[in-house]
Amino acid sequence: MIIVMEHNSTREQLDRVVKYIENRGLKAQINNGTVLDVVAVLGDKTQLNAESIAAMDGVYEVKKIQEPYKLVSRAAHPEDTVISFPNGVKVGGLERPVLMVGPCSVEKDFEGLLKVATAAKEMGCQFLRGGAFKPRTSPYDFQGLEEKGLQYLAQAREKTGLLVVTEVMDTMDIALLCKYADVLQVGARNMQNFKLLKALGRIKKPIMIKRGPAATIKEFLLAAEYVVSNGNPNVILCERGVKGFDNQFTRNVLDISAVPIIRKYSHLPIIVDPSHATGKRFLIEPMGKAALISGAHGLMFEVHHDPDNALCDGAQSLNIEQFKETAKAFNKLIGRIDYDNKNNK
Repeated sequence: MIIVMEHNSTREQLDRVVKYIENRGLKAQINNGTVLDVVAVLGDKTQLNAESIAAMDGVYEVKKIQEPYKLVSRAAHPEDTVISFPNGVKVGGLERPVLMVGPCSVEKDFEGLLKVATAAKEMGCQFLRGGAFKPRTSPYDFQGLEEKGLQYLAQAREKTGLLVVTEVMDTMDIALLCKYADVLQVGARNMQNFKLLKALGRIKKPIMIKRGPAATIKEFLLAAEYVVSNGNPNVILCERGVKGFDNQFTRNVLDISAVPIIRKYSHLPIIVDPSHATGKRFLIEPMGKAALISGAHGLMFEVHHDPDNALCDGAQSLNIEQFKETAKAFNKLIGRIDYDNKNNK
């Protein structure tokens, strides 16, 4: 933190600022300029109230030179975080990008879910996503199968070997989800559910946090900070678009720039969800490619065995044949499979 004094501030005002800092166990380093005096604060600034300092007589400006997301920042952890799973899958760093696919919600047709999971395995995907608990705007919409949905996901994992990603909505459900899931997803609506984030910090399961529809990148990283600061370093970030003023053509505005920005300032892996970002299935492939080129550590997108009759988000879901063609394009782009030469990389 740097405190800039006014050009006509007095020595008494400067001394009062220094005393305020030192009384809180920090060190004040005074730099006397030809025009302005500047005080650099050294130590743990959590004991300081920047607003109180800014209101003191003689203070012109208070500048924070260190971001509040200390643990998820590059400054604290220069090396990329790579999250490893027991089956050998890794997410983050220089690892090959992963693909997380599946229906928006797990439905009663288990055979349909298994068809999707089987196709996902065939196309080299690593994760099966699907909501057993669904946050819906209307109380009359399908809310998910709850534990039965988790059991379906676990059965699909047993048959295909895919890792399971599913959403957690409440602290009371964490223990139940940990029995079935490999990654617990915090949905966009819960990105700032701080009680939930703190509780997820007390477990060791990998957590995926989706960006809120009106969240800044700073707020996004601070949500991750809640989890990491409570003891769980295994966090994956997911960019899924933010609200814009024109929703005629897309559901949200996909912030591709968030990927390289977060990779610059944070060590955590970041993936992109083009399904929720755009709301249109024809945009999944081009926006997914853009995300991969920008440096995303993976993609999450929706696949349903019968999108036209899906209980949730059918318009942004690929059917199985569309998925296979899209997955071919993604795999070719990231060098996993060369479909022209049929060689596995």
